Amino acid sequence: MTGLEPFGARLRRAMDERGPLCVGIDPHASLLAEWGLGDDVDGLERFSRTVVEAVAGRVAVLKPQSAFFERFGSRGVAVLETTVREAREAGALVVMDAKRGDIGSTMAAYAEAFLHQDAPLFSDALTVSPYLGYGSLSPAVALARESGTGLFVLALTSNPEGGEVQHAVRADGRTVGATVLGHLALENAGEEPLGSFGAVVGATLGDLSSYDLDMGGPILAPGIGAQGATPADLPAVFGRAVRNVVPNVSRGVLRHGPDTVALRDAAERFADEIRAAVTSA
Repeated sequence: MTGLEPFGARLRRAMDERGPLCVGIDPHASLLAEWGLGDDVDGLERFSRTVVEAVAGRVAVLKPQSAFFERFGSRGVAVLETTVREAREAGALVVMDAKRGDIGSTMAAYAEAFLHQDAPLFSDALTVSPYLGYGSLSPAVALARESGTGLFVLALTSNPEGGEVQHAVRADGRTVGATVLGHLALENAGEEPLGSFGAVVGATLGDLSSYDLDMGGPILAPGIGAQGATPADLPAVFGRAVRNVVPNVSRGVLRHGPDTVALRDAAERFADEIRAAVTSA
């Protein structure tokens, strides 16, 4: 397999050129209804194509949520394949939000489904869960290195249930979340200008100064917009790592559809606010 330029380098360039905004593609039933679309494959296809048409040529990253496509079965997955391909052709990097996690050959198969260049769902990066032990991600790490893709590993998520695992303290005195960040720092050691192995850290979590977020890779940060965080919050939450943050906005942009101009304008407003917050930090 001939790998791409490493994901971290491609992401850094996209963030510098287009701003760091990531727009989620989350076609859940309520949004389809808001757009006047049916909760069916045709509605799914029109929704996804409209988002790609509106913003894929302007934002750094698009993040389709796999579950909202999978719920329609094989026809929904076919729409996801088209969405990924067209988004990448338009110049956006695609992070597949599938949160896969398993062991051995099963983890390898998940990685091949999304990170192998010949796969129909080939994406620039994949979200994964380390909570079968960080080492369980080894097949995905290896394939990402080989193919020039990346991973975003769940570390400190914004859902309230996450704390019972991520803030649990290990025998060595470190929390589980800090341990995940430590593993990622090792993966990214020596990589310039940005490593390819990132963390998922919620923008709604407030003061994270007790965690070393500057682990050499990108930080995918959900929570801007509908979940309550604002671009202005980013420097206080992420500190010196803020330049490597990829803030994700979904409903805050998507609620402006199906008008492509309104979608594009909303994305550009968020991108400008995020860029201003990051550069002033």
